[in-house]
Amino acid sequence: MADLFASPEPEKQDAQPLRPLADRLRPDTLADVVGQQHLTGEEGALTRMIEAGSLGNIILWGPPGTGKTTIARLLAGATGLHFEQISAIFSGVADLKKVFDAARLRLGNGVQTLLFVDEIHRFNRAQQDSFLPVVEDGTIVLVGATTENPSFELNAALLSRTRVLTLKRLDEEGLGSLLSRAETLMGGSLPVTPEARHTMLAMADGDGRAVLTLAEEVYRATKPDETLDEAGLRAILQRRAPIYDKSQDGHYNLISALHKSVRGSDPDAALYYLCRMFDAGEDPLYLGRRLVRMASEDIGLADPQALSIALAAKDAYDYLGSPEGELALAQACIYLASAPKSNAAYTAFKAAMRAARNNGSLLPPKHILNAPTKLMSSEGYGDGYRYDHDEPDAFSGQDYFPSEMGRQSYYDPVERGFERELRKRLDYWAALRRERQG
Repeated sequence: MADLFASPEPEKQDAQPLRPLADRLRPDTLADVVGQQHLTGEEGALTRMIEAGSLGNIILWGPPGTGKTTIARLLAGATGLHFEQISAIFSGVADLKKVFDAARLRLGNGVQTLLFVDEIHRFNRAQQDSFLPVVEDGTIVLVGATTENPSFELNAALLSRTRVLTLKRLDEEGLGSLLSRAETLMGGSLPVTPEARHTMLAMADGDGRAVLTLAEEVYRATKPDETLDEAGLRAILQRRAPIYDKSQDGHYNLISALHKSVRGSDPDAALYYLCRMFDAGEDPLYLGRRLVRMASEDIGLADPQALSIALAAKDAYDYLGSPEGELALAQACIYLASAPKSNAAYTAFKAAMRAARNNGSLLPPKHILNAPTKLMSSEGYGDGYRYDHDEPDAFSGQDYFPSEMGRQSYYDPVERGFERELRKRLDYWAALRRERQG
C-alpha cells in the first residue's frame, strides 16, 4: 500500500524545524492521500465529488491518525471554499454562532465556508441541532470528524443531512512507508534495529500521526552512532500503549470481537482479542465478567462445566492479580471457545421472561399451592397434589402452569454436548406425562 503522505524533499541535517514531523509531511493534494484509496483514488467518493464540482456535507469517521483533518483542508483547497476549523472539545453554542455569522458574511460576498468540526460527536444534542439551519440553507459545507460510531453519537436529524465516509486504519505496510518518508525528510535512517522498527509499528496501532511522533522522539533521543534495539526503544519511548479508549468504540469493538470469536468456536482469535484488551489496559475483572456471561449465553447446558470454569478464572484473577491471574482468564477463554455451543437456555430465559411479563397476574394452579390455614384448605389449596418422590420414576406428570395458560414450551435443548443427554431426559418425561395424563 502506498503511504499516506506525499514524497518530501530531504532537509538539511542542521535544520531545526519548529513544526512537528507529522505536520511537515502533510500532503499538498488530495491525490497524495493514498492511504485512503477508496475515498481519494480515481474512483473514490471524494474524488467524484470534486470532479462533479459539488461538495456535500460529510462526516469523516475513522481511527485517529488516518487523515481526517488533512482531507478536510484539501477538500476546501480543491473546491475554492474558505476553510474554517473548530473543535467540539473547546467550542460551545456562542462559538458556533460567531462562526455561522462570519460564514453568512462570506456567503454574501460570494465565498462559501467549509466548516471542519473536529470531534463532532462531543457536541451535545442542542449543539448538533444548531448546525441544521446553516447546513440546509448552504451557509456552510459541514465536514465533521469523529472516531466514534456516528449512528450512536450523532443526532438522526444531522445524520440525515450528511454522508458518512469511513476511513481505514493504516496497516503495517502503510505505517512502514510513513517511516521511510520521514527518513527521507530527515536525511537519515532511523537509528533502530529491524526488530525495534517492527515494535514501533505495533506501538502506532494504525495511527499515521502516532508513528511519525514516535520517529521524531527517536531522532531526538538517540546519540550519534547509537542504534536502539527493542529494549532500548521501549525505554526511550516509555511504551506507548495501543490506541484504545475504554469508554468508546475501541472498547466495544474489541469486546464484541472477543465474544463473537468465542461464540464462533475459534480459540485462537478469541485469545488474540483477549490479549489485545489486556495489552490496552482493560480491567481484567471486566473481561472475567464477560467470560462468565459468554459461558451462560453461548454455551449454557451444552457444557455445564463452562460456567464453573469461567467463575473459577475470575476468582483466580481476583486472588492472584496481574499479571499472574491473566493466564487463568486466558485458560477460561480457550475452554469456552472450544466448548460445544448452545443458546437454548438463553433463548428459553428470554421467552419465559416475556411470558412472565405478559401473564404476571395469573395464579399458579391450586394443587401446587400450600394450604397453611383451614380456610385455604377449604378453598382447595393443595388438593390433588401428588408428591413426585412417591410416584413411579419420581415423576407425577402433573401440569404446573397457570390453568389459563396451559402447558408451554420454552427450553429446546440442542443435539450437542451435554444437552444431548438433557434432550433424552425431556423426551422421556414428555412421553411419561402423556401416558399418565391419559
